[in-house]
Amino acid sequence: MAKKVVATLKTGDGRGYARVIKMVKSPKTGAYTFKEQMVLSDQVKELLKK
Repeated sequence: MAKKVVATLKTGDGRGYARVIKMVKSPKTGAYTFKEQMVLSDQVKELLKK
């Protein structure tokens, strides 16, 4: 199943997307967690500024 998802993202409309993985520190425990999102390639810089 994962191969189909990867294959569709590399062809056609999927090329305009990027996977963004951001490391966020938890205020309660102090541990780091990772947040993963699929966004348009044009919006990557805006997302990382937040």
